[in-house]
Amino acid sequence: MYKKQFEIRWSDVDANGHLANSAYTNFMSHARMTFFAEQGFSMKEILKNGIGPVVFYEHMFYFKESFIGTPITVTIEVSGLSEDGMFFMFEHNFYNHKGENLAHCEMQGGWIDLKTRKLCGLPEELMKMAEKFPKSESFKILTKEDTRKHGVKPKNLV
Repeated sequence: MYKKQFEIRWSDVDANGHLANSAYTNFMSHARMTFFAEQGFSMKEILKNGIGPVVFYEHMFYFKESFIGTPITVTIEVSGLSEDGMFFMFEHNFYNHKGENLAHCEMQGGWIDLKTRKLCGLPEELMKMAEKFPKSESFKILTKEDTRKHGVKPKNLV
């Protein structure tokens, strides 16, 4: 399990004085990019390969409030990866300084080719790194069908 600690700042709270939902997203994103960098997936390495990460969804479940000036810990567990590395899934948990679980998020994403703007698998050297990611107990090999498991499809206005 990967852990990253943050302090809740003034800009992280909402009108109710507790951690804003947008701050949870920002903390998760920052923690993921730090995780990637520490696994050899630095931004320099990602861009060298002409790829970029995209988020498909983030399902948040909130349990307890957290307030300005208090430390929080964001954890990451890799709970899914496709055979070619195109798709990935993370589980994030948020904890206060007492170790109480504040929130949980399941996040799924993929990699796109920055020129074609289409989904792509990982280059061989990055795939070798990804295979070494620490995995959760519920880890599974992802398929394209897993990215559609919620059945949500676009509905245009026209």
